[in-house]
Amino acid sequence: MPKHDSLWLKSLRWIQKHLVHTIVVPQDPFADLNLDASRPLAYVMKTESLSDIAALSEITAKLGLPSPYEPLVANGVIAPRVVCLQGRKPLFGERAGNEPFLECFMRLLAVHKERPELDIQLVPVSLYWGRTPGKEDDTMKAAVFERENPTWLRKCLMILFLGRHNFVQFSNAVSLRYMADEHGTDMGIAHKLARVARVHFRRQRKVMTGPVLPNRQALFHSLLKSESLRKAIQEEAANKKISETQARETAIEYLDEIAADYSDSLVRIAERFLTWLWNKLYSGINIKGAEQVRQLHHDGHEIVYVPCHRSHMDYLLLSYILYYQGMVPPHIAAGINLNFWPAGPMFRRGGAFFIRRSFNGNKLYTAVFREYLDQLFAKGYSVEYFSEGGRSRTGRLLAPKTGMIAMTMNSVLRGIERPVTLVPVYLGYDHVMEVATYHKELSGKKKKKESVWQVFGAIRKLGNFGQGYVNFGEPITLQNFLNERAPNWRTELADDPEQKPSWLTPAVNVLANRVMTNINDAAAASSVTLTSLVLLATDQNALERSLLERQLDLYLTLLKKVPYTTYTSVAEGDGKHLVQQGLELNKFVVCADPLGEIVSIEASQAVSMTYYRNNIIHLFIVPSLIASCLTHNEQIPRQHVVSIVADFYPLLKAELFMGIKDVPAYVNQVLDFFIEQGLVVETDTLTVVPEHTSQLLLLASSVSETLQRYAIIFNLLANRPKMERSELESESHLLAQRLGALHGITAPEFYDKKLYGTLSVKLKELGYLADNQDKSNINRIRDQANSLLRPSVKQTIVASVTAEHTV
Repeated sequence: MPKHDSLWLKSLRWIQKHLVHTIVVPQDPFADLNLDASRPLAYVMKTESLSDIAALSEITAKLGLPSPYEPLVANGVIAPRVVCLQGRKPLFGERAGNEPFLECFMRLLAVHKERPELDIQLVPVSLYWGRTPGKEDDTMKAAVFERENPTWLRKCLMILFLGRHNFVQFSNAVSLRYMADEHGTDMGIAHKLARVARVHFRRQRKVMTGPVLPNRQALFHSLLKSESLRKAIQEEAANKKISETQARETAIEYLDEIAADYSDSLVRIAERFLTWLWNKLYSGINIKGAEQVRQLHHDGHEIVYVPCHRSHMDYLLLSYILYYQGMVPPHIAAGINLNFWPAGPMFRRGGAFFIRRSFNGNKLYTAVFREYLDQLFAKGYSVEYFSEGGRSRTGRLLAPKTGMIAMTMNSVLRGIERPVTLVPVYLGYDHVMEVATYHKELSGKKKKKESVWQVFGAIRKLGNFGQGYVNFGEPITLQNFLNERAPNWRTELADDPEQKPSWLTPAVNVLANRVMTNINDAAAASSVTLTSLVLLATDQNALERSLLERQLDLYLTLLKKVPYTTYTSVAEGDGKHLVQQGLELNKFVVCADPLGEIVSIEASQAVSMTYYRNNIIHLFIVPSLIASCLTHNEQIPRQHVVSIVADFYPLLKAELFMGIKDVPAYVNQVLDFFIEQGLVVETDTLTVVPEHTSQLLLLASSVSETLQRYAIIFNLLANRPKMERSELESESHLLAQRLGALHGITAPEFYDKKLYGTLSVKLKELGYLADNQDKSNINRIRDQANSLLRPSVKQTIVASVTAEHTV
């Protein structure tokens, strides 16, 4: 009987099976890692352990991977399926050596020398019984639950108390064929493989558990000793005419107000609660791009997560997803408005640190906060903040607040050695709990102060919220960004560290906009967002079901064949599946008549559904503009379409944080797609195929409100070229309200005064508000915008601008 089949070991495995609950990272190794089911595979583990191999066996059976108990047979050589870097540690005495495992490496390498076609995959596997990082002042608890090299007795205790919290992490496979071909097959290579594996496992543990946690009071005392904070305390005492002791006490109060108090015990409890909550709320959480973030952690980057802000659920969702993806939940910069009982203390122990909405010139508070943030970076804690500053009320990204990004960049300038990398995160939901409240606020209702009663009220209304979406965008490493923007930044700061460089503020603004662009690049096109986009483009927010399904099929195919970016995710299934999903979520209604079914948005829900459409409007705004050009012209040259898009794109980019790298190439790809789908034919010019006019008209409607805004702005500029920015913003906003009232436009962003402010800034940057402006450009874009409007809308805008100018 093989050793692992003995009755004793079977009994131990049976007991362990009932004590242990294992979570796999990543959840689907074949999809997320470079595993090849057709090639032989061996597992590499840090330490020989019967309990670890038993836990691994349970997981491999579920995943369809080879059992660790099955020997690896290659070219007549029989080798263990599991290779360990060190032997088992007994209760007493020395740990067994790793010579048998090095011999195993040697045998496997030798086989590769004999058989050139063989390529065994070495898959590193890490097991974590609990994920407590430990504290700087740990004593007995750390000794009893010591995780790095436990004896069998300690391992029994870990299984007993932490078995429900076991994680198994698979890593990218290493090709033994590559190692054999590149480095040979001698004993030195086997030792090198073992050394590389040890480094890998050490880094993996830090990614999974994070750095040790400081004692909070000891951290405060350490911060107060810093030179910058001592100087700030002295200035506070001098300016307020108080003693340094009083100023120091104020600094301590600020630290106590700001600082997190991370508790692994609370996180474990919260993990169980949130698992229950997500299962109750959502039918699934879709994740894209987590592997690249894990790799950044593994490579030693200081990670700063910068998500968009849709809902208060964002804090919980991102931390939960990171935890289950094998990464430590970040320290989160939360608004001070969330520091109410009982949520505030719980958030704080979950890693939240609190920040005031405004520092109001409070130099001591600024110094305390900056020093605390520097300490988080220095100790290696990942950080999360929302650069929008607050939740979006319209579903579009808000213009970024640059304060936290500037502080992060300043931390880099002050000399953080490790690469600091911003990771933009797109968060999306099939249902956002606060949407109804958002539209009340936009209509003028005062924002309610957060309280415990709001929390209970939200929990009471929990229901089927569909799916959630967490997409990680393209990371931005700040040192690389600074090298692009100011190649000599290191030497400049070395020469005069106190002097603020002239390029810093513009660089921060560019970085903030790049973050927002990268968030939108990672958008998730879901059943709710796509169906809302189609139905809101119709006159009555209703469409015959088969036509709706056909239009959704067109949009799905467009996103897959002409992808907006590689970071964007697209809903699985076809149009029929997406419509059914939306109906099951009660987002849409269906009614039948003798001619078929009609899917619609209820009139009371139309404004709310614009929120979901606006999450992804940027993915379709250029194809929609192209469709508008095609449907408003019987014949139009391809180059003319390209030039019209080129004129409007800078405004679209500023308004929607778009990041299309090559606009003319993208326009041509979309046109080629329309031709391939049979919607358009091209001879010398482009012509819409009559039977597909309705599909292109529906697509074109999605850009109509945007073109109306631009028509308002450029008609005003053409009539009054010397308008000041502030005057243009207020006049545009006033005309938009008039146009909306006359033509039934209900989308909240159409009346958003801040949006006209954003556009006016871009117009000034483009030279349209300069004294030496080129009026021919303004007139050209005005004429283009007017030509793409419905005649009634055009007449309203032109008449209103002319009347206003006459008055």
